[in-house]
Amino acid sequence: MTSTWRLFLGTGKFPSIASLRDAIRTSGTEMVTVALRRVDLSGRSDDNILDALPHDVLLLTNTSGAVDADEAVRLARLASAAGHPDWIKLEVTPDPRHLLPDPVETLRAAEQLVREGFTVLPYCSADPVLCKHLEEVGCATVMPLGSWIGSNRGIRTRDALEIILEQALVPVVVDAGLGAPSHASEAMEMGASAVLVNTAISIAGDAAEMARAFRLGVIAGRTAFLAGLGAPGTKASPSSPLTGFLDSTGSSRA
Repeated sequence: MTSTWRLFLGTGKFPSIASLRDAIRTSGTEMVTVALRRVDLSGRSDDNILDALPHDVLLLTNTSGAVDADEAVRLARLASAAGHPDWIKLEVTPDPRHLLPDPVETLRAAEQLVREGFTVLPYCSADPVLCKHLEEVGCATVMPLGSWIGSNRGIRTRDALEIILEQALVPVVVDAGLGAPSHASEAMEMGASAVLVNTAISIAGDAAEMARAFRLGVIAGRTAFLAGLGAPGTKASPSSPLTGFLDSTGSSRA
């Protein structure tokens, strides 16, 4: 997985198609997620969100708005019938106030979609047990939330994410709630394979520059993870040796 694949971009809330197009370009992303209900399947609209997507960017249709497994499966089938890739970001959120994923319906939909040959990337709570079940039924990733969708509150589920990352045999994508490039960097430093960001970029004063900042944050966090972060300590540890190579006059003893 290259660095460009480690930042997935959501497409909601952008003020214009041009703003979205610029953000995709500067983010370096190769995967964007689009709600099926925002796609003009007829292709006749003058403001079709698909027009903003470069040909080398993979469209990840999502089932946003689905309130149960049956509706999520129906939306996925519609996307496939319309000729979109069989990669589906599975979202089942019956409560419109908090947009928390329904674990039972998410797992049920995932099982059905995997059986039908879809590549399923499920948005889910940061629940290690649920993530393991989703992995076992054949999901390509798990996508646990960092905090509430659109909240920009960062990673509030760190302890649970650490368990998920430790036990996962599929890529873990931290999805929802990341509000600053530092949040994305933190997720990558923990060992996440990727992050998905939408609101923090789309509502920024300059969406394209914020997308660039998130790209750099992802690269920095991933590089730090691969380099090997030092373990936190409980005591001070001198960064300089207690014995130096200079004598009291400042000249070298060597």
